[in-house]
Amino acid sequence: MTKGETIKVGVRIPGEAAEYQILCGSGLLESTGAVVRAALGGDVRRVAVISNRKVFGLYRERVERSLTRAGISAGSFMIGDGERFKTLRTAEKILGFLNTAGIKRGDAVIALGGGVVGDAAGFAASLHLRGVRLVQIPTTLLAMIDSSVGGKTGVNSSFGKNLIGTFHQPAAVIADVSVLATLDPREMSAGLFKAVKHGAISGEKLLRTTEKMIDARKSDPRLNGAETRAVFAKGIAEHVRFKASVVKGDAREAVSATGNRSRKILNFGHTLAHALELATEYRYLKHGEAVGHGVLFAAELSKRLELLPEDSIKSLNDVVHRVGSLPPMDKIGFEAVFSALSNDKKSRGGSIDWVLLEGIGRPLIVSESTFPRDTVLKQLKAFLSPTQR
Repeated sequence: MTKGETIKVGVRIPGEAAEYQILCGSGLLESTGAVVRAALGGDVRRVAVISNRKVFGLYRERVERSLTRAGISAGSFMIGDGERFKTLRTAEKILGFLNTAGIKRGDAVIALGGGVVGDAAGFAASLHLRGVRLVQIPTTLLAMIDSSVGGKTGVNSSFGKNLIGTFHQPAAVIADVSVLATLDPREMSAGLFKAVKHGAISGEKLLRTTEKMIDARKSDPRLNGAETRAVFAKGIAEHVRFKASVVKGDAREAVSATGNRSRKILNFGHTLAHALELATEYRYLKHGEAVGHGVLFAAELSKRLELLPEDSIKSLNDVVHRVGSLPPMDKIGFEAVFSALSNDKKSRGGSIDWVLLEGIGRPLIVSESTFPRDTVLKQLKAFLSPTQR
């Protein structure tokens, strides 16, 4: 990839009317209007830009100026920043704004922000007038490689994370790597922990790509250099290609789907991650940090069940720790986490479907009913106890 080059990844989902494009490159926000016009056609006249205060302050002017040049008027609405604001109440507020702003079926919603904004705005877009079009402009690494792609939208609740939601594919995704320069180090690490998860289930090639991103970030933390941004644009494109390939084969995460063709494999590390987030009321951990812990836990559980060899565990541990330090687990109560596990959305017939590993790039869906319940209990106690880890 050369400086200024844009990588395009086409995504076609069976049953959807058209393919959509994911654009990865630097300086793409200035082209927002042209991209939206090309993706939505000539009938779009108005969009609703949903974001949070911090992201609005950084990018609102550029995005709205670009939309104006394309002859598209924009109304804006801000939501709170953080997982604790990804709620039905927030979605209802967005829906109220869409109604007041006069967003019609031919118009669209633009989600400008990280995963929380994308999930909540996408959820509202899927419900307003039974569905209006959605354009994702992710501004975090985690959102670029994961949550903006694949069509899952949703909100959290007192009984679990993302248990209320819909499938609503975007019309376009704009991943401008230059905006990553404004991410704080913890948020960048959260995205890289998520990238390690992708590498673990995809295989050595994507894991090595992730390591290149980790190394580039260490040498250029603010991603100021053209070479660093090129590494990230290429890496993001490879990650979304992988995710899109999985989603294409199982767009709605069919209950009956099994093996590597199931979208459930993307939930590797998420069973514990979601329980940790719920147990700490979405305040202690970034989602990517929770996934980092979840990856390590799932690897150890795979080892306990004699599925994963020691060298693969060491490889995963090494890559995770190269990203940075994870928040300690010693202050999170065992009972709260164990109770939260029961709300996992991958449960079938009262048993959780765990996504485990037989090796790097060899995910395996294992029903909890096939091994003793105390296997997870013992592993969780060991994992949460600093004296045993």
